[in-house]
Amino acid sequence: LAFGEDLTDALLRAMTFMIVASPCAVVLATMPPLLSAIANAGRHGVLVKSAVAMERLGEIDAAALDKTGTLTEGTPEVTAVRPLPGSGLDEDALLALAAAAEHPSEHPLARAVVAAAHARGLPLAPVTDFTAVPGRGVTAAVEGAVVTVGRAEAAEAADGGTVVRVTRDGTPVGTLTLTDRLRHDAPAAASALASLTGTAPVLLTGDNAHTAARVATATGLTDIRSGLLPEDKVNAVRDLQAAGRKVLFVGDGVNDAPALAAAHAGIAMGRAGSDLALETADAVVVRDELAAVPAVVRLSRTARRLVLQNLVIAGTAITGLVLWDLLGHLPLPLGVAGHEGSTVLVGLNGLRLLRESAWRSGQPQHR
Repeated sequence: LAFGEDLTDALLRAMTFMIVASPCAVVLATMPPLLSAIANAGRHGVLVKSAVAMERLGEIDAAALDKTGTLTEGTPEVTAVRPLPGSGLDEDALLALAAAAEHPSEHPLARAVVAAAHARGLPLAPVTDFTAVPGRGVTAAVEGAVVTVGRAEAAEAADGGTVVRVTRDGTPVGTLTLTDRLRHDAPAAASALASLTGTAPVLLTGDNAHTAARVATATGLTDIRSGLLPEDKVNAVRDLQAAGRKVLFVGDGVNDAPALAAAHAGIAMGRAGSDLALETADAVVVRDELAAVPAVVRLSRTARRLVLQNLVIAGTAITGLVLWDLLGHLPLPLGVAGHEGSTVLVGLNGLRLLRESAWRSGQPQHR
């Protein structure tokens, strides 16, 4: 109007400008890829809690893995019961004592001890004053005695098992050895994570060095940090992040919850995972397949690439249409078609992830 243009023409150009400058395509560039990736992951047994979590999974450049329930199946079995001389206990009495103290606990090792006692038909005495300290063990009053079942600081099993010490009223009375099977897909998953991040994953475990080394060797890991308490795992994650890495932590137990919270992104193994770990993690692997971890990271990176593609498409379309309208004469119908077309295009581009299969080539398949 200021340059003397006809009112009707000026209004049409203004309407066209408002339409083509509307950032609908930019707004739609982000959510369809991320939500499609969440839906795709969900169909394959990985529950990602939010679009932000899905995006963060694609940013990681380092990985740290727990051992029990993550690299291993999380179903340990008692393989040796060793009463100490002078304790006055035989194998059955020692196992029954430990199982009674462990009975209220949800830790995989505790469940294994209780299962071993049940398998032998041993009765479990009632307990009171039960206390569990993550990474250290449990304490309970059993038949008037204070029984502690916890980590054996220096003991190592010859077969690479996990050793726990049983004490009664502060006096050691024996040890139990438990072993757990390595997941069949652990070596492939560790290798895939190394390819995605450019560095081999770090093994963080509360187990003794001998057990950790056995699992690490079978998995192909070289950076092993054993004998860690929950706070030590957090410190290890923070040390990696202080070095400029964005860390993915994968775990399943109460001991792992602080590290899951401290990491840039956290994934919990869901089948035997503790409630605290499942609540803290950004994503949960429901089907108990470790290979799903690198698959969902790969899916997240594909989603991030599509977001970038969409932003380029949206920005190019909006800039071109706006310049056309300001410098030339963009017909209103063509402006509407260009605006809506670019919006639909970025939406459809994002929805491609509904069919994207990051789960092929050795990754978990839909069952």
